[in-house]
Amino acid sequence: MEQELHATTASQHMKRVTGIGGIFFTAKGDHKELMAWYQKHLGLEETPGQGVFWNWNGNDRPYGQTIFSIFKGDTQYLQPSQSGFMINFRVADMEGLLKTLQEEGVEQVGEMESYDFGKFAWILDPEGNKIELWEPSPGNEFPGGMDME
Repeated sequence: MEQELHATTASQHMKRVTGIGGIFFTAKGDHKELMAWYQKHLGLEETPGQGVFWNWNGNDRPYGQTIFSIFKGDTQYLQPSQSGFMINFRVADMEGLLKTLQEEGVEQVGEMESYDFGKFAWILDPEGNKIELWEPSPGNEFPGGMDME
């Protein structure tokens, strides 16, 4: 019993989310026209086909980026969520967090995927909203080349 309490306490203190990696949503109309509206009225400069990036410095990482991007309305990337948005959270320890979330009964969507720029996994919140988790590879903070179509 003492080990169970220790494991629960350790998972409660595990560093889970370290920041927001991105905010993604679908357009009801033309996604390029909607992005142009954000550029004109809010000054958001898009990297064509990838989104808007903000660079930042943090205490635990010297450099990072947050992306804001609009997908076509018919994208399958946000499935199985019925919501038109998805938040990408940066995480420090993907495998450890996924194990803890599984123990807590959180539904994972698909399998974790690994790329040169990091690890990705997806979960659903209690209302069925898809959440993307991203552990960046050291020195490779941005998943460049993602197709937002």
